[in-house]
Amino acid sequence: MFSAFAYYVFIYPLSLLPLRVMYLFTDFFYLLLISVIPYRRSVVRGNIERSFPEKSTKEKRKIERQFYRHLTDLLAEGAKNLSISEKQLLKRFKVENPEIMEELYAKNKDVLLVSGHYNNWEWLITGQNLLFKHQAVGIGMPLSNGFWDKKLNARRSRFGMKVIHAKIVHEFLKSNSATISTLILADQSPGNSKKCYWMEFLNQTSGIIFGPEMLANQYDQAVVYFSLHKVKRGHYSMQLKEITSTPRELEYGEITERFAHLLEETINEAPQYWIWSHKRWKRDIPADLKELRAQQIQKFNDRFRSN
Repeated sequence: MFSAFAYYVFIYPLSLLPLRVMYLFTDFFYLLLISVIPYRRSVVRGNIERSFPEKSTKEKRKIERQFYRHLTDLLAEGAKNLSISEKQLLKRFKVENPEIMEELYAKNKDVLLVSGHYNNWEWLITGQNLLFKHQAVGIGMPLSNGFWDKKLNARRSRFGMKVIHAKIVHEFLKSNSATISTLILADQSPGNSKKCYWMEFLNQTSGIIFGPEMLANQYDQAVVYFSLHKVKRGHYSMQLKEITSTPRELEYGEITERFAHLLEETINEAPQYWIWSHKRWKRDIPADLKELRAQQIQKFNDRFRSN
């Protein structure tokens, strides 16, 4: 009941305001975050410290402050996402090289669109079906709050995006007949340290989610990396880079390695726009990593490269 009250009385009406007005509220909130309310400061600071050991303390504190500024912008833009019109969304979110997706669509090739929580991914979720000819699909886990889960997914899908529960992904892909592009943000902390791909990422041994590589191989989907760039406040551009259109011709780990290196390049270019407040390095590195890697390669090859 409280969630519905908050949504209809405060949050949705707030989203109807012009962004320039909403930014006034979040500008004030930014001042609180860097002075009075140190939101996950130890997590943010620790992540930045480990990722950029070569930078000075002054440089790292600058990234930290810029990140909190970006985070508060995302709050305004996330609220605006609930009511933003198709016209406004397409004005504020541009694709620089859509021909990559157009060529894959012409070949009737399904696509995995992969990246991380960098810049405004929420506007992409909402607008993806407007940007490309592929039917847009999003994979997610349900929120614990049933009202917000239903409401947010309804708003995200109002321009045609299909939001699929992670537990029924295979069921959906096996029965799907449309040419689709599935959006995956693959920079979360892996759920199982034994099933992820371990590699060097941002100057530390990191577990990278292996799901996109598995899906690409199982369903022969092209993999396209995208990076989002802030043109100016409230305006973004999207750049695409094809990782592969023939995943079954690559060796174990190649897709994941290429994705992680591209994301690393994007982050290094403008680190303040990545979400540093997430606990992405909370999984312990397996003690038997060399043996584990050998087992993973064997299982992968038995499943996808045995013929």
